[in-house]
Amino acid sequence: MKIFIDSAKVSEIEEAFSSGFLDGVTTNPSLLKVAVDELTARGEEIDLAQYIERILTVAEGTPVSLEVTEYTYERMVEQAKRIYERFNPVANNVYIKIPINPVFNGAEADEFDGLKAIKELSAENIPVNCTLIFTPEQALLAAKAGAAFVSPFAGRIDDYIRSQNDIQFKKEDYFPAQGIWRDEQVLEDNGVVSGIDLVEQIVEVFLRYDMTAEVLAASLRNARQAREAALAGADIATLPLYVIKDLVSHYKTREGMEKFIGDVLPEYVELTK
Repeated sequence: MKIFIDSAKVSEIEEAFSSGFLDGVTTNPSLLKVAVDELTARGEEIDLAQYIERILTVAEGTPVSLEVTEYTYERMVEQAKRIYERFNPVANNVYIKIPINPVFNGAEADEFDGLKAIKELSAENIPVNCTLIFTPEQALLAAKAGAAFVSPFAGRIDDYIRSQNDIQFKKEDYFPAQGIWRDEQVLEDNGVVSGIDLVEQIVEVFLRYDMTAEVLAASLRNARQAREAALAGADIATLPLYVIKDLVSHYKTREGMEKFIGDVLPEYVELTK
């Protein structure tokens, strides 16, 4: 399973890439603006375009997803092309994030505008990361339209199921992959019992029909959920830096290191100098 960092902070992206195993970056416009504002507040002269270029350069050789902010078919395609033409020459690693369905209250968009945009952009060899996926059928349609990545938002499904059932939780709390049972029934959203279950169902559909899109498990909140995404067959997991660090952490490892250092023989150290 590939591992992307979900961040807009160059410092975090650089730190994660220094590990040697990172495979890409996902971000969004709001986080990018916050990151730039923080730097300019500290006196650094940098604008949003320069900041994006810096991220693309750090992540050279791996995908970086940049998101559209428009929500109708024509405007999404137009904006996506501008983003791609402006930034892909920097390191040839831009993917465009398009929502599966851009309709919301008051929107002028049509139910199929996301799919139409994905199809047109993909036909012009602009790789698309289809976002805001919450059902296997949404993922299937995105893959059929030509998306390179489909991004089920696993953590947000978990949040939704808990909220709908008046369960108090913190964002980083673990949600069982097999779901939460109450009164001898599992809590679910239209047949999906957890975010990991959503990922697993999408993987199963894609394998059955030999779909080429990669399943990118998004909004993962902890290391155990990342492990379960791997077991579910996700091609990619995008993780905040604190979760990436948790992947290599275990209290017995720390305990073992303390014992190891305490047992080091000075004579052995001398031999290795």
